[in-house]
Amino acid sequence: MKNSILLVVALVISGSVFSQTKTVSGATFKSQMDIKGTKLLYNGAGLREKYTIDLYVSALYLPNQTMNGTTVLNNDEIQVIEIKIVSDKVTREKFNSSVKEGFAKASDGKASTSDISKFTGFFSAEIKDGDDILMIYKPGKGTAVMINGAYKGLVEGLEFKKALFSIWLGSTPVDKKLKSKMLGKV
Repeated sequence: MKNSILLVVALVISGSVFSQTKTVSGATFKSQMDIKGTKLLYNGAGLREKYTIDLYVSALYLPNQTMNGTTVLNNDEIQVIEIKIVSDKVTREKFNSSVKEGFAKASDGKASTSDISKFTGFFSAEIKDGDDILMIYKPGKGTAVMINGAYKGLVEGLEFKKALFSIWLGSTPVDKKLKSKMLGKV
């Protein structure tokens, strides 16, 4: 009897541990994130592929889950896009080039050339397989970038966040399937 109770307790504990993460294409994400006292919920995640090569997995975290990209772009609230690099084919040069192309196609917000240069400047070190990139939008401040837990800097303004997040969630995203998965549409 005592062993049965211990087994049930162990299963309940292990079940709650497993439910605290989500694994997408081999990358593991927390089911929620705390940003200075604000709880953000995992909204969805997807794999970015190009020419059949897996490049990265990106996840979206929001205070309230939604499947509406326009709502995400326009809401002036804490939001996070987390990118986990899953390929050694992603280099600093290719990443920054892709981001610049994404800004050129961005359907929402405004990003000046100086804002884009500042943002891409945060990626001065070589990018490698296993790197974890957080883009954290903070209302009234802007979008902060952290790479592998190290703070890299901040680009001010809601309009910049709209343009940046539009790369993945706008009307002309870098990858429509990825957008759909980040918005929780499976």
